[in-house]
Amino acid sequence: MPFAPKRWLTLALCLTALGVAGGVNAQSTETTEPTTSVDAAGDVSRGDDVAGLIRTPVDGRVHEVAGRFVTAARQSGLTVFARIDHRQAAISRDLALLPNEVILFGSARGGTPMMQCAATAGIDLPMKALVWQDDDGQTWLGYNDPAWIAARHGIADCDAVAPLQQSLDALVETVKAP
Repeated sequence: MPFAPKRWLTLALCLTALGVAGGVNAQSTETTEPTTSVDAAGDVSRGDDVAGLIRTPVDGRVHEVAGRFVTAARQSGLTVFARIDHRQAAISRDLALLPNEVILFGSARGGTPMMQCAATAGIDLPMKALVWQDDDGQTWLGYNDPAWIAARHGIADCDAVAPLQQSLDALVETVKAP
């Protein structure tokens, strides 16, 4: 029986998330005010423990914060393409997972200029936000730094990076305040 297009998208997103998670080498640094730096290899860090991931602690339960993010994104004129509840998927297969949701969002005005700088940036677009709960019960909001995406695709000097960073920073500030 063939998969419906929506199931293919869900499967592809889950496999992508698993692939990304499998390559993560996490440390225990917590950052709320990231600062951007680029090392000699061109890797971008904003003070986080996972290369390219900007994360900030937020108040509220994961599902609630994800809902605030979706609302704020839509109010900002962004399109919300999907909301994936990894925990519910795990539970449906009798697996345990702390609350964890991914939101795919973006706009042609924000993403297209990056892809004009390098078509390969399309693999990292649309943008994704991850809302998760850690072992201590803290809820976090994270997303890939546009500067990291640009450096990854060899377009660190792309004019689209700064506006995208500013819009994401403003969106996150809106979501942090319940």
